[in-house]
Amino acid sequence: MFFSDQQLCYADILPPHEARARIEVAVLNFLRILSSSTPAISDLSLISRRSSNSRVSRGLLTDISWIFLSYSFSKRSLTRANTAKAFIRVWKVMEMCYQVLVQQKRLTQRELFYKLLCDSPDYFTSQLQVNRTIQALLRCSRHTLGIMASSRGAIAGRLLLQEPNKEVVDCSFCGSSGYAISGDLNLLENLVMETDARYIVVVEKHAIFQRLAEDGVYNQIPSILITGKGYPDIATRFLLHRISRTFPNLPIFGLVDWNPAGLAILCTFKFGSIQMGLEAFRYACNIKWLGLREDDLELLPEQSFLQLKPRDLQIAKSLASSEILPDNYKEELAVMVRSGKRAEIEALYVHGYTFLGKFLANKIVQAKYI
Repeated sequence: MFFSDQQLCYADILPPHEARARIEVAVLNFLRILSSSTPAISDLSLISRRSSNSRVSRGLLTDISWIFLSYSFSKRSLTRANTAKAFIRVWKVMEMCYQVLVQQKRLTQRELFYKLLCDSPDYFTSQLQVNRTIQALLRCSRHTLGIMASSRGAIAGRLLLQEPNKEVVDCSFCGSSGYAISGDLNLLENLVMETDARYIVVVEKHAIFQRLAEDGVYNQIPSILITGKGYPDIATRFLLHRISRTFPNLPIFGLVDWNPAGLAILCTFKFGSIQMGLEAFRYACNIKWLGLREDDLELLPEQSFLQLKPRDLQIAKSLASSEILPDNYKEELAVMVRSGKRAEIEALYVHGYTFLGKFLANKIVQAKYI
């Protein structure tokens, strides 16, 4: 299926006054219907985040694909027992977002949850309820609604960054922990960036990122290193996407564990995530799977392999059923499942702590990625 603007439903990025206007219009429409000659409490139609509402976009002239939500709606009604609380949650979240926008403040989803938990404990009992409400609210991005990403990502290597009215930061001198990625997407969008790197390497694990940064691998392989410390948060994905837009000729490689979770993390960077709601596709990047892959397993001692866990098999089943996963990725996944084993990047240390840099260089030079 090819991309169609008519199918794509996305979250708009708007200035604060337009976001406030959308909330005001929603309130006025609700009151207009409530005070009409035939008063009623109107239902709220939110974009469905079910997997059945997800679609795949494939470029005609490129190998870039991503996932997005289409126009299938779920209803929130005050008159239906099973959705009454969800109906009220939408209005409560809108009220809080409006206050934040008026005050020209920003807060994280976690901060928003605790504020709502204290103000409306009968309607909010979990963070997930807040997250799901925000992801479908008024077709606005979370950043537009004053919600700031809570970032845990880091970046290092041959990249100069300058925040507005701040000193230039050289990411090659930020130590093994790297430069902490801000959760403020507006700040990330306005970063001034310079690089002489030839590659971008996305690393699943912070410990591996630290090892590579400590060894100065980005000087041996002129590169930028970035990690989301596991499943990537929106700020890490946003910055990677921003770098790829600014430097479109830099290839992006992913280094993840050889297990279903590692592949799922890679796919989140590559295709997006339906868990992101209407922002699912926005920060997808054309990342290549560098390792670990089946071809690398011969480098590992037998005793370093671990058994797949039930959670691994659950993730593998979900990935295998996805229409967006390329055939060569599915083949690699099938090998994992058949073997019943998984391997971690750290197993390469059997060859010495400096081997990882050589491993990356050889893979890149020999174009051993998919």
